Amino acid sequence: MKAGIAAAAFAAEAIRRAGVPVPGSIEVSGTVDEESGGFAGVAWLAEHGRLSSTRTDYCIIPEPLNVDRVCVGHRGVYWFEVAAHGHIAHGSMPFLGVSAIDGMGQLLQQIRDELLPVLAERHTAVPVVPPRARQATLNVNGIFGGQPVDGIQTPCVADIRRAVFDRRFLLEEGFDATKAEIVALLDEVARDVPDFSYELRDLMVVHPTKTPDGSPVVGALDRALHRVLGRSGGLVASPGTYDQKHFARIAGVPHCVAYGPGILDLAHQPDEYVDIPDLMNATKVIALAILELTGSA
Repeated sequence: MKAGIAAAAFAAEAIRRAGVPVPGSIEVSGTVDEESGGFAGVAWLAEHGRLSSTRTDYCIIPEPLNVDRVCVGHRGVYWFEVAAHGHIAHGSMPFLGVSAIDGMGQLLQQIRDELLPVLAERHTAVPVVPPRARQATLNVNGIFGGQPVDGIQTPCVADIRRAVFDRRFLLEEGFDATKAEIVALLDEVARDVPDFSYELRDLMVVHPTKTPDGSPVVGALDRALHRVLGRSGGLVASPGTYDQKHFARIAGVPHCVAYGPGILDLAHQPDEYVDIPDLMNATKVIALAILELTGSA
């Protein structure tokens, strides 16, 4: 994303230096909080009118989705926390307590054995990349419960264990069915495991987003790709969410896409990098698209 912001800034600066008259304004915004939802960044700007359909016609978010592809949307996300409850007892007499760790373990096993195979069979018609992201997915983001591993010994049966889950759902699934499926699984564990109880807490819900068919911003980027690279990798959708959701749903700017340099498959990995030629080409593509969209080309 840092390289994408640089490409956007370089593109705007190149237009300024070339002295090309632009009938309107070009805005490059570097916002915070995208990875945790964007509510303190783009969503805040949209809620306060800084981003709106009266000010903004088109938006290009420079996410790293490979330099030759235009991204027209993303899957949905349901982040939720499950707290499994047990009954505390002395660790030397575990039979007098109920381990919340055991209850959570049963939940994780049933997710692995029952839910994940079902999700793997569901596929979207939206061109999500990479190919395996066209199926519904679920990831366990974190678990905590019982004695801290590096702490002082506490001879107790764990009475609570918490876990955070990241469920990516498809346009065809919808949120209501996605959550109902999780609740049904939790209720199944509660029936099967003696003295197991749970609390479910929604952390974040984002519905899938898609740029309108025939959007001018898509066409402008596609033509710019052919001019700069001699080809276009076509239209894709992102496996994860990004700030397009806030432009579309809060700011009322549907003509929003993601385009930028960077290798998608390396996202959030320690060897993430951007090739300099990709950065340069992305700068040219964004600049040409801006000129077409503003009627300056």
